[in-house]
Amino acid sequence: MKGFQARELVRVIEIDRKICKGCDFCKAFCPAEAIDGKYGTAHTIDKTRCVACGQCLVHCPFGAPRDMVDGVDKVIEKLETKQLTVVGTIAPAVRVAIGEEFGMEPGSLVTAKLYGALKQAGFKILDTNFTADQTILEEGLELIGKIRHYALGEPAGQPVGPLPQFTSCCPAWIRYAELYYPELIPHLSSVKSPMMIAGALAKTYGAKEVWQVQPEELFMVGIMPCTAKKFEASRPEFTSAAAYWNRHGKAGRYPDVDAVLTTRDLARLFKKLSIDFANVPEFTDQDNPFVQYSGAGVLFGNTGGVMEAALRTAYFVITGGELAVPEFKQVRGLAGVKEAGATMKDAKTGRDVTLKVAVAHGLKENAKPLLEQVRAGRSPYHFIEIMNCPGGCVNGGGQPVNPMDSLWLGKARAMLSLA
Repeated sequence: MKGFQARELVRVIEIDRKICKGCDFCKAFCPAEAIDGKYGTAHTIDKTRCVACGQCLVHCPFGAPRDMVDGVDKVIEKLETKQLTVVGTIAPAVRVAIGEEFGMEPGSLVTAKLYGALKQAGFKILDTNFTADQTILEEGLELIGKIRHYALGEPAGQPVGPLPQFTSCCPAWIRYAELYYPELIPHLSSVKSPMMIAGALAKTYGAKEVWQVQPEELFMVGIMPCTAKKFEASRPEFTSAAAYWNRHGKAGRYPDVDAVLTTRDLARLFKKLSIDFANVPEFTDQDNPFVQYSGAGVLFGNTGGVMEAALRTAYFVITGGELAVPEFKQVRGLAGVKEAGATMKDAKTGRDVTLKVAVAHGLKENAKPLLEQVRAGRSPYHFIEIMNCPGGCVNGGGQPVNPMDSLWLGKARAMLSLA
């Protein structure tokens, strides 16, 4: 095994050998070739290679792969603990999937109903769309700094990484890069994922100014379409809030995100709490500053969404003006690799700046050729978005599973129209 091995991957996915038929179907969807076993024999997952994406789980026709990190009962216990404030941060792809677990039409957008159910369960809300906006601002500005440094010759006020820049919000992709392309790590954006920004924000500004509680009395729950988010939350480097409070005289060590529930997990939590999701009163929570967001954050659930949001941001910062039509349709859709170019006039210098970008979803088939280009030093791109799951987060390993045919791409086509 080559590459990053500083920390053993938390075992998120395992195969139940009593159920596995050895059909090899899971191997076709594993991006990291982490599944061992001959055809016709029960398979196992090599935890040193697995990126925890859960694609084997959602595609296995027999239900053999299992999500081993079940936080439902723990979260319910915290919700029932009076001295704790439990905050849920909800990814954009969850709100178009959770309804399916309660008999609603697949792809139904149920944001207000989801807010209502979370309120009924006892959660405070920090919408991940809010921190997705923060992610794209930081990621876009980081990219613009590199463009101005390398293409326009502006001096950099601080060290800048190389081009092309990769997105950094998909934890399965990040783990894949660490394991198999460690030399490309400097190309990754330095920005945290929206979930991890939400955790740090909730336990600093949120604890002090919004909910007015001590940070150690706040329990942060990521509500995600993704099993790899469970690994991401457990990484030891994500203790920014505790580090902040330590610098301000409040000793303690605690993670930024305490637990992660997938869409399936959240549905089980609602059912255990006897919450009738289909009939729960809608709730908008408009007085909450953490549920305000732009259309950029909403795009994150689909492949190309991060890129489109970044291009919008880059255009505004570079030109100083808004796009007449704020759409980059070239990066939309379900093609495995999409590319686009955007030329804009830099308001500071009057020079034209051209950004060439690429979008890939699916590591093995689509992203790998782009990674090999960068490794060889012949990539034509400035910015590359990579998502592990086909179609993006809407097809994540934590989404509803349909018996014998769990592929979400048909639903994703409908969901793309919601962005």
